[in-house]
Amino acid sequence: MSRERTYAWEDPKVFADAAAGLAGLDFLNLIGSGELPVVPAGATTNVLPVAVGDGWAEFEMQPEEWHYNPIGSVHGGMIAGLADSALGCAVHTKLPAGVGYTSLDLNIRFTRAANLDSGLLRCRAEVVTIGRRTATAEARVLDGDGRVVAHASTTCLLLR
Repeated sequence: MSRERTYAWEDPKVFADAAAGLAGLDFLNLIGSGELPVVPAGATTNVLPVAVGDGWAEFEMQPEEWHYNPIGSVHGGMIAGLADSALGCAVHTKLPAGVGYTSLDLNIRFTRAANLDSGLLRCRAEVVTIGRRTATAEARVLDGDGRVVAHASTTCLLLR
């Protein structure tokens, strides 16, 4: 049996142009409200934002066969992508207009395998510290039963 997948994405310039003049939380709320479309990475991976607030962000991913590694579970990189999205956006919510960020590191610890039976994977990230040059955040990825699949942390470089 052959399986295939087709999807579409928007021009990334739409996001770069919008982000340049907005505070991070305002920009992310435009994505959440649908005023801006799903970002290309989200369209590709099905890692999607759920909600954002001051200093936090939640993303989710429904495990699918195309997320699988060769041993029959969701590839760790997919779970890391879910965590990285939530972590980065949590930091982004704290940034004023004109300030960007990039990840300096991503640390993730996997605690259980995820597969189709895991249910919806949800990641909530929260900012721990934010300074003039760097910010840190922590997150947990939970399965549909509320069990921890992974926990992660990041340091982001703030670009002024």
